[in-house]
Amino acid sequence: MSALQIPVSLLIADDHQMIIDGIKSMLAQDAQYTVSGQANNGVEAFSMIKKDPALYHILLTDISMPLMSGTELCRKVKEQYPQIKVLILSMYNSTAVVKEAVLAEADGYILKNTGKEEFLSALHRISQDGTYFSQEIVPLIYRQYHKEQQQSAVAAQLSAREKEVLALIVKECTSEEIAQKLFISKKTVDTHRAHLLEKSNSRSTVGLVRFAIKNGLAEW
Repeated sequence: MSALQIPVSLLIADDHQMIIDGIKSMLAQDAQYTVSGQANNGVEAFSMIKKDPALYHILLTDISMPLMSGTELCRKVKEQYPQIKVLILSMYNSTAVVKEAVLAEADGYILKNTGKEEFLSALHRISQDGTYFSQEIVPLIYRQYHKEQQQSAVAAQLSAREKEVLALIVKECTSEEIAQKLFISKKTVDTHRAHLLEKSNSRSTVGLVRFAIKNGLAEW
């Protein structure tokens, strides 16, 4: 790095001081980066950013923290200070957690057992306006995307009557009540219910409710 280049300024948010100290130690001899702030919870981190948003280029945040989670912190930062990049460091590699981080518009997601080389690669990519998701995370994102694409395709193929039945199922109507409202027999309702379970790849009414709401076919 030339003398004219400004180091990338980092804010670290983690409720484990050992993690913060470890990252600071890892970057201590790297002139490309400087740790300008640290926080032990999401509320404290957001308060620091709000006080001086121009100070930080990248926010490094854990997922699980007291007062405000890392994903909620990421969401708020992206809504109000979109110029700040967010790299999530977490021990969680579940699809649900990763999806939440992606929806919060995180610029990257790596696991805490990541080595120094990959960590620095992630920082470099994100500091250059790119994104970085670790090799363990990418398959989760792909599978979730593929699943949602399949569900959207299924939703588009439902008949008008199936959508009506599904909407009433979401409203917790029984088969008898649905039959009365739609002026059809209970047997016909049960047939539609069976088709809905099969088409949506759901195993229960709860699964149907999730499918309906996720695809904008019904509301609570």
